[in-house]
Amino acid sequence: MTYRDAIREAMRKALRSDDRVFLMGEDVGRYGGCYAVSKGLLAEFGPERIRDTPLSESAFVGAGIGASLGGMRPIVEIMTCNFSLLALDQIMNNAATLLHMSGGQFNVPVMIRMATGGGRQLAAQHSHSLEGGYAHIPGIKVLTPATIDEAHGMLLTALQDPDPVLIFENALLYNLEGDLPADAGPVEIGHAQVRRPGRDISVITYGNSLWKALEAARGLAEKGIEAEVVDLRTLRPLDDRTLAESVARTHRALIVDEGWRSGRNFSRSERAPDGAGVLRTGCAGRASGGRRSSHAVRRTYGVGIDPPGCQHHRCNRDYGGIAWVSSACPVWAPT
Repeated sequence: MTYRDAIREAMRKALRSDDRVFLMGEDVGRYGGCYAVSKGLLAEFGPERIRDTPLSESAFVGAGIGASLGGMRPIVEIMTCNFSLLALDQIMNNAATLLHMSGGQFNVPVMIRMATGGGRQLAAQHSHSLEGGYAHIPGIKVLTPATIDEAHGMLLTALQDPDPVLIFENALLYNLEGDLPADAGPVEIGHAQVRRPGRDISVITYGNSLWKALEAARGLAEKGIEAEVVDLRTLRPLDDRTLAESVARTHRALIVDEGWRSGRNFSRSERAPDGAGVLRTGCAGRASGGRRSSHAVRRTYGVGIDPPGCQHHRCNRDYGGIAWVSSACPVWAPT
């Protein structure tokens, strides 16, 4: 089973078990989803439950928020996180705030899925990593599943949450293969997980970067360096206790993500420019018994430029049409 299959199976379970659940978004029906995640669901559940929407993120995200206020449990798919900015007002000023603005009277149980990350050479408008920005917004949860079982389980958990949940699926993970237990169901969210124990450095990451970090940790182990790899899993709420405990053990931290260097949640945790490594997140006090921690902190991040387009000539030629999301580009096309 692949990562995309696990998401599809979770949506299928939810659609079968709860009549309030429906999927809406661009090309989720007849086309089967931009990343083929919803392939076959239209034939199984029909156009009332699998709804193709106009190319207007603000409109269909707003419709999903309205449907959730009316008692439904919508799964709203945004093609990539770049396009979610067109619905930012709906997400930040409506979904995230209505519970507070109504004095606790109105929950907004909307779940929004979107692809994130680069690596497919889909150019400047399809390759960003904006999850750190959304993690800055109170009133929503931000999930970043890195494994097949969590891609499946987090979706089911999100549908049970009474408040807005955003799920960021790294596009490079859709072809990830693995096993999904027959009894797989909802998983706990809100806590980080140590994926590999270590003593020399804490590598803090999430999403597709988890697999790079684990590979690097294996290479370091061959040189006698034991890296502890921590998968954040959830960016909001952020499990600073697990981070603090890890850094307290290793006294060093490396933060790995695909976002740009500045303006993100993790930028405040970087090494101080004067050369004194300081962990400035909320976990610093706990790691050092209430005092400022002097543990060395580094971060790897994406280059601060627009990602390049695909080098495949046909993909470049047909970029303005539908060919770039079909079989025209062997670099991208889903298998």
